Amino acid sequence: MIKKSLLLTLCCLLITAVTVRSQSIQDYVDEHTDYAQELMREYEVPASVILAVAIHESAAGKSKVARHLNNHFGIKGSNSSTAINSSYKDYGTAADSYTNFVEVLQNRSSFSKLFDLYDQYDYAGWARGIQRGGYASSRTWANQVIAIINKYQLYQYDDRPADYVEPVKVAPVVKKKSYIAKKRTRNNRSNSKMYTVRKGDNLNRIALSRGTTAKALMQKNGLKKSALKPGQKLRI
Repeated sequence: MIKKSLLLTLCCLLITAVTVRSQSIQDYVDEHTDYAQELMREYEVPASVILAVAIHESAAGKSKVARHLNNHFGIKGSNSSTAINSSYKDYGTAADSYTNFVEVLQNRSSFSKLFDLYDQYDYAGWARGIQRGGYASSRTWANQVIAIINKYQLYQYDDRPADYVEPVKVAPVVKKKSYIAKKRTRNNRSNSKMYTVRKGDNLNRIALSRGTTAKALMQKNGLKKSALKPGQKLRI
């Protein structure tokens, strides 16, 4: 009887601990979502990724560097703190840390290419791309960030269109030339060289599917920026 009571008590304590942690993370999300969305709309980095990386790197604001240095993204640098001895950068506010994270993505060559590869809705692509760029040494870092996004449904803050479809990685298909293809009329050949941009498209994905590069498409269409709009016509 005593063993059963102890087991029941331990189960209750475990459930309570998990509930408190979930509430703590949700409180953190509620506090920082608005600013994460501001950054998303300005820089086109998913708010879900910004929030999940912050949760992961700062233990939802409870780590020492978050509490003493306002560093929520594990970015290293000099600091003037007398409270802790740390190799991490200090910030005036948590918002400053959030801004610097996005600036690091934008300004470092290992991350800046992600802005052409992924749109602001493809959180999985961004997470894996940030890991590949050397943000973290752990092989499971991106999966952990994605798991946080899915567990707390952070993708709901990405302003996704209602008809948005998750990108699916498909192995390139080598098309065989056929007699029919050789007999296509000039009109049909001309039509096949135009592409209408759809929601969720980005320049790099279109380029890959057409066997070319984003840079080549930009030059061919006289584009100064890689941003695309649904309905826009592209010469392939």
